[in-house]
Amino acid sequence: MSTAAVTTTTLDIFIGADEHDWNRVQAAFAPEVLLDYSSMSGGEPATLTPAQVVESWQGILPGFEHTHHQLGNFDVQLSADEATVFCYGTATHYLPQPIGGSVWTVVGTYHLHLVRLGDTWKADQMTFNFKYQDGNLELPKLAIERAKQAVPLLG
Repeated sequence: MSTAAVTTTTLDIFIGADEHDWNRVQAAFAPEVLLDYSSMSGGEPATLTPAQVVESWQGILPGFEHTHHQLGNFDVQLSADEATVFCYGTATHYLPQPIGGSVWTVVGTYHLHLVRLGDTWKADQMTFNFKYQDGNLELPKLAIERAKQAVPLLG
């Protein structure tokens, strides 16, 4: 197994989220995932199933007209059955608005832990380390309201 396979699993999470390819997102996660966005939203890390992660993300991401997660500066550490990934992340969220701006951007870093299950890599921990946000900070609330009107696609 190479670092490329670990990076591909990481990218599947974010590209899948942007494309609303929820099966792709779920397939990138281990049966249980420790998800930690506490640096941005407060609260505590949570252990979730891949379906619960997707359900949470479906509560906001489809409410934007577009999302774009840009990852870079990958640092992958690999052993026989475990890997860690550090990367920069910028998430741009677009929802046209007549006033206040149509873009909300969040910037930070990600730390992921992956395990090898058979011949595939699965993320079992994902931590977002918030740096800053910019743009229309009201867009998340509007997107949540719009997402409530969308029909979840789990596939």
